[in-house]
Amino acid sequence: MTGQSVVYLDLDSVGTNIFKEITRKNIGKRIALLLIEKNYTEVITAPKIKSEIGGGNVMITGMENAQESTDISLLLRAGSLSVPMEIVEERTVGPSMGKENIARGVNSTMWGFAAIVVLMIAYYMFFGVVSVIGLSVNLLFLTALLSAIQATLTLPGLAAIAITIGMAIDANVLINERIRDEIRNGMPPQKSISQGYDKAWGTILDSNITTMIAGLALFMFGSGPIKGFAVVLVLGILTSVYSAIFVSRGIVNYIYGNKRTIKKISIGEIFKVENN
Repeated sequence: MTGQSVVYLDLDSVGTNIFKEITRKNIGKRIALLLIEKNYTEVITAPKIKSEIGGGNVMITGMENAQESTDISLLLRAGSLSVPMEIVEERTVGPSMGKENIARGVNSTMWGFAAIVVLMIAYYMFFGVVSVIGLSVNLLFLTALLSAIQATLTLPGLAAIAITIGMAIDANVLINERIRDEIRNGMPPQKSISQGYDKAWGTILDSNITTMIAGLALFMFGSGPIKGFAVVLVLGILTSVYSAIFVSRGIVNYIYGNKRTIKKISIGEIFKVENN
């Protein structure tokens, strides 16, 4: 009506009652609207109360120009956020550099996996093949879990996957060596397999629990990439224990479990033992 810029505020029922009481008792005085962020308080505007304001509709006048009213409106809306935002960490990586690093991380993981496959099959023969299958299932489970929680795979995540591969194959090495020990002690092959898995279980569980404690500590007290590394590490421990014990044992039981007598098992040329 006057050509001046104004700012309107709409209050809810609680705010309406409070504002009505304040304006009724303070006519002629100024009321300051504050913006508080990170313990820092700034006055946005301090208009004079001309009359008691009820109904929840507040009009602020007296702005010199339209720009001032716009600025006040923006500041008031900024203060309406229910949760304050605080930037903990910010990084900027160029697309070419990020793509190159991710490619190197993937290649490192694949080359490490390939080297483990060759070594396990050459050293443990059939049981090496079983270990590789269990390791592949482990990676499949880990990828599925990361996809389920919609995790973003970064360089720390790839590093955690590489460590998970090493830990998963370490569990299979413990099982295979325990089976070899039982065969060396003169135990029949079928009994050696059963004892090997049973006796290796405790050692595998202990080593993975200690590593999981370290991963949980990294997640609780770390930030940014460290937390991403911890998440993949903890999930990798869970999948590696499952694949080492249940997947590989299921395959071995399927191959040897239906046989009443086993004269020899393929667990390395040096330790192929015939049952006399």
